[in-house]
Parts: sequence; C-alpha cells; structure tokens
Amino acid sequence: MGQKVHPIGFRLPISRDWGSKWYAPRKDFADHLHSDIKIREHLKNKLRQAAVSKIVIERAWNSLRVTIYTARPGLVIGRKGSEIENMTREVASLSGDKQVKIDIQEIRSPETEAQLVAESVAGQLERRISFRRAMKKAVQIAMEQGALGIKIRCSGRLGGSEIARTEWYREGKVPLHTMRTPIDYGFAEAKTVAGAVGVKCWICKSEEVVEPKVSAQDDRPASATPPQPAAISE
Repeated sequence: MGQKVHPIGFRLPISRDWGSKWYAPRKDFADHLHSDIKIREHLKNKLRQAAVSKIVIERAWNSLRVTIYTARPGLVIGRKGSEIENMTREVASLSGDKQVKIDIQEIRSPETEAQLVAESVAGQLERRISFRRAMKKAVQIAMEQGALGIKIRCSGRLGGSEIARTEWYREGKVPLHTMRTPIDYGFAEAKTVAGAVGVKCWICKSEEVVEPKVSAQDDRPASATPPQPAAISE
C-alpha cells in the first residue's frame, strides 16, 4: 500500500496536515478548489528562485490567508515589503477581490525538505550536470543534516540516452508503509535537451515523541512496594 499511493495523502490524518484549510458548500467547492490551484501556480512561477517548499491556503468568510514556506524569505519580501504588496494585490484578483494576508515562514534546513531537494536535483540536470553526481550529493548532504533516510529516483532519458530508464539511490531507512513515520515527499521535472526527466524524493525525518506526564503520586520508584493494610486482631 505504501508503494502505491501518494506518501503525503497516505499520512494526512496522522502525521501530515492539509495544504488547504477551509470548508465550503457544494456550490462553492469547485470554485474554491480551482482558485487555490491558480494561486499556487502563480506564486510558484513568480517565486521560482525563492526556494518555495509549500503554500498553505486558509479561507474564512470573506478573507484569505496564504502562508509561504521558503528558504529565502528576503527574495519573497523584497525591499521594504514591496513584493509582498504586489503579491497581495495579485492574489486578491485571483481569489475574487477578497481580503488577502500573506505570511512568510522561513525553512531552517532546506537540505531536508523533499520538494526543495527534488527541485535542486532537477535544476542541476537542466544545467547538464551528471545525474549520478547530483543524486549522490543530495543524498550525502541530507544525511549530514540529520535525516534518518532519503531516497531519490530519476526517470527519463538520463544522460541523453535513446531509451528512457529509471535509476535511484537510497541511504538510511525510508519506511513507506509505516503511517506514523513522517515521510516528506517532493516531485520536480527537469526540462533537458533530450526531454523531460522526472525527479522524485522521499525523506524520512525523526519522529516527535511525546513524553507522558507524571503526576505527583507516581513519583515513587518502580521498585517500591505499595503499603500493606494493617492486620486486624480478633
């Protein structure tokens, strides 16, 4: 099952969250959905050099909040916030003149973000760098930055060969069937001279372990025996 479905959709209720957070009646659902797609495509094309990992859209009655996760927040904000103002007007026009607010979230370690890793490998392929070198370098850097495992797969006319093929590298553990394991997934497409090459990336991150709270009455050591009731004399 873990090999057949999208890794993020497979883990949505457990370890992943939705990219669009809103509810809509049946008559408005399709309009909101197509509006989200247009907003994401517009922002991704506009911020192509800003290393945008994901875009989260939240809707209220007459307002729209867009959260952009990027590794280069300076390029998104612009000088004195000029780029934010322009994007706010553009997103408002795409959403039907609603009140729009754009938030910027900085990504601390872009080397462990699957989408950014896939786009980085795709960019190197477009610059005619060897696909083996690009994949091995991405795997090495991700493991050095603390990832538990990483898998990268490239499919297409690799190296300009006449027949398309698939090659992949994996290091560490990438359990696709374990739903509680936070697997990050990214896909990018490299437009090379020989044709399009698809790049897929899976990154396994460390699980967040929630420590159980210990009450005051449970502070005694485990080896301590519970108090025995007093003997009743006849």
